[in-house]
Amino acid sequence: MTSIVDSLMSFFSSMFDINPSLLLVPAILIPGIAIFIFMALNVMLSVYFERKVAAFMQDRLGPMEVGIFGWKGGKKFWGGIGQIFADTIKLLTKEDIMPDKADKVLMFLAPFIIVTGAILTFIGVPFTEGLIVSDFNIGILYIVAMSSVGVIGVILAGWSSNNKWSLYGAMRSAAQIISYEIPIGMGLLLVVIVCGSLQVNDIVAWQAENRWFIFHSPFTFIAFFMFYISVVAETNRTPFDIPEAESELVAGWMTEFSGFKWSIFFMSEYANMLIVSIVASFVFLGGWLSPFTIFNILPNSWLIFDGFYWGIFWLFSKAIFLVFVMMWFRWTFPRLRVDQLMYTCWKVFIPFSIANLFLVTIWELIF
Repeated sequence: MTSIVDSLMSFFSSMFDINPSLLLVPAILIPGIAIFIFMALNVMLSVYFERKVAAFMQDRLGPMEVGIFGWKGGKKFWGGIGQIFADTIKLLTKEDIMPDKADKVLMFLAPFIIVTGAILTFIGVPFTEGLIVSDFNIGILYIVAMSSVGVIGVILAGWSSNNKWSLYGAMRSAAQIISYEIPIGMGLLLVVIVCGSLQVNDIVAWQAENRWFIFHSPFTFIAFFMFYISVVAETNRTPFDIPEAESELVAGWMTEFSGFKWSIFFMSEYANMLIVSIVASFVFLGGWLSPFTIFNILPNSWLIFDGFYWGIFWLFSKAIFLVFVMMWFRWTFPRLRVDQLMYTCWKVFIPFSIANLFLVTIWELIF
């Protein structure tokens, strides 16, 4: 699979006769800026979508008054679409308040470390066949490693704020993220064992030749279930939002942040929701493959729904559905206690993940 970085390097090499190592800077910078813009658009649309989902769950309308150029939309689903622009302007123009006794340098760096982790993870995430920033031959390992960078920013945010609630929230978040990375890694390792590759394109190609991983065996279905619940916990979403428990910790590790820095945290949270949903989609749900190839039994005439643009549509349809389920969880389940959260990980998911890994290996040897 040709990556975007390789294509840009080839283009710049044909245009400019200079040292190739110098061309690497714009070849990386351009996709980085594009990813940041994509993340900004994602958070705007996701917040609006979540408000509408919450309104539907609570039998109300949600945003419906703020329109664009005098067009409101009223009671329709897209009513109040202008609210996303109003909220964006409000956040970006708010005063950036910093406590006197806070570590100002670390408090400034924390949100940018978290958003950098999200951007670096996006580099290894494909959007369809042939559309990936950089196609690593250890793509799955890279995604897991880069998704762990954000916890450094969380700890710095809690520590630098000089606030007890922030520090408690950061400690909870660090323990939660590190713990749930184990069942996440076990679930991905199971897929790697079955298809024999860490490369993203190879995993989707295996599903194209056989069937989606979620339906490959009972153990891969269990792996998907534990993987998805674990990524919900890693993104600090309800019912696993212990680090931001409003009834206990005000706003957790984000308590002392405001304005632009707080909006960076917000953007990173919704970016991580989309990232883990895309990863779940291409690892377990066939990625950019159409739903007509679930069991690979339909004739080739159904492949008219495959291709570059159809691939983008199918991948994002699956990812958006998984994001919707996360939002659904928020208004359905009560928040867990800290001990229940850690019990679920260490005494349920991790033992089941290890057993599942052993059983799927036996399944592959037999079948």
